[in-house]
Amino acid sequence: MQDISSIGFSEKDFGAILTQYSYNLHSGDIIAGTVFHQESKGFLVDVGVDIAGYLPLNEVLLGSDYSNYDLMHVVNTTREFFVFAYNKERQQLLLSIKRLEYIRAWKRIKQLEAEEIILYVPLININQGGILTVLEGLQSFIPRSHLILFNTYESMLKCYLPCKILLVDEKTNKIILSHKLALLYLYSNLLRVGRLVYGQIIQIKQYGIFINIYGIPALLHISEIGYKYINNINRVFRIGHKIKVRIIHIDMKQARLSVSRREVV
Repeated sequence: MQDISSIGFSEKDFGAILTQYSYNLHSGDIIAGTVFHQESKGFLVDVGVDIAGYLPLNEVLLGSDYSNYDLMHVVNTTREFFVFAYNKERQQLLLSIKRLEYIRAWKRIKQLEAEEIILYVPLININQGGILTVLEGLQSFIPRSHLILFNTYESMLKCYLPCKILLVDEKTNKIILSHKLALLYLYSNLLRVGRLVYGQIIQIKQYGIFINIYGIPALLHISEIGYKYINNINRVFRIGHKIKVRIIHIDMKQARLSVSRREVV
């Protein structure tokens, strides 16, 4: 956000100007207004008082992508604005749509977190750590560890992925989502402790086998394969084969399953 000190503003100055004109407005207030004219770097806004309202271009959108946004649609719109400063030189209230939407976005995100809703978010970009996406207009991130098969998402850009909120922190502007956790909830009627399910072997390690069950990764630890010691696990199991297992633990924080082959018929 713009540094208000760079435009010669202080809370004292702002208060004095508004008191002089008998206006009960303060920095941080939300007021209604109508955009009536576009200038080169912003818009003039009628806020119903003698002091003019000014909406800078960089205060219009919550996101930074103006390429697909028609700024002409802003003119003649009536809506609410966030008052963030006063420009003494031009005697204008500096207004923002972006800051108001930011505040409201965080309120909605916190409500979504409390209600544990499954969200469908667009895949915007992919990097080595995971996937960049957007939730309520704010940049969000799905870590690689909370995706199913990371390399398969390259062809899914611009598609929507079911996710659940893993972590939100307004102070650091951090929003972390999990695709795996959403799948656990979507298949909660099928994935229960004690239930027998089939899974496909996707990786074999010395300590156990990783299995894909409805898109959820599950670990079959070597101690849960059976009652007999297995000298070479690769001789018994093959990647791609389907095996029957029993769910013995569901980790909702890490979105992982633990399974067993003991007493599985």
